[in-house]
Amino acid sequence: MLAACILTFLTAASVAFAAPSPKTRCNTSKDTLVMPSTANSGSLPLVAPPAGGPSFIGVGVGVQNYTCASTGTYSSTGAVAELFDVSCLPEPTFSMITTLAYDVWKDAPKGVTVQSVINGLAALQPAFVLGQHYFIVNPLTGSGTSPKWDFTSASEAGNPNAFVVGAKTGDVPAPTNPTTNVDWLSLKGVQGELATAIYRMDTQGGQPPASCTPGTPDISVRYSSLYMLYGSSV
Repeated sequence: MLAACILTFLTAASVAFAAPSPKTRCNTSKDTLVMPSTANSGSLPLVAPPAGGPSFIGVGVGVQNYTCASTGTYSSTGAVAELFDVSCLPEPTFSMITTLAYDVWKDAPKGVTVQSVINGLAALQPAFVLGQHYFIVNPLTGSGTSPKWDFTSASEAGNPNAFVVGAKTGDVPAPTNPTTNVDWLSLKGVQGELATAIYRMDTQGGQPPASCTPGTPDISVRYSSLYMLYGSSV
């Protein structure tokens, strides 16, 4: 049911803004990434995007996962999200769509999981789903984890190279409500042909509580984000 609600909302947004059918991915060559006011803050400033427009623009809906460390604070163990194509919507609406999608997702019943959203949307309208975002063992070192964007079972089905494994190049606090909204990131592609650069922007939610009791169960915190992928060769 939640999958249908999110799909209905995003489809309705396309109609409201007189965009083409969400089953048709639109030209993004003239879209631009607006760097946040925090882009140069902290020890790892965001890297400016490559020349030209992004190859893919998607709203991610999912969870950030955490475990309670011995220090009494939460440590990230990765994320799982479904990415919806928003390339046919007007660029000024991207942030608003991300926020509204989060409002739908955060108020869903606690028993609803991100996997049920992924499964439901995959069955409903696969052309509207770009693909999935999740974490894998670092393919270069064999230890630790790395983020992966995988479109091989959705918008680029049949292309085994339609994925990218990323390595972080920039990490800054969200410009608004940084204790609630996860950081904005820039990443470079280290494996796969889906992108050479990835950006996580316009984040909503995803931050864990400030403290925890060691030994407590792992938690998943719902979030949404705008993802822009550059330099695809698929």
